[in-house]
Amino acid sequence: MATKLDKTIRREIEIDGEPFTITVSPDGLRLTKKRFRSGVAISWKSLWGRHVGEASSLPESSDER
Repeated sequence: MATKLDKTIRREIEIDGEPFTITVSPDGLRLTKKRFRSGVAISWKSLWGRHVGEASSLPESSDER
C-alpha cells in the first residue's frame, strides 16, 4: 500500500551535470536549479489534465488478442 503524501519531499538530481532540486508536495511538483528560487512548477491537476488530453487525442488502438 502506498504512503499518503502529506508533507513536502525534496531530492537533488543532476541534469547534464548541473544540480537541480525536485520538490514533491501535496500540491504538485517543482524543479529548480540548485541555489536559485524560481523554477518550473506544475500542479497534480494540471499534470493529469495534460495526460488525459494526450490520451484523448491519440487514435484508439484495436488490439485483438
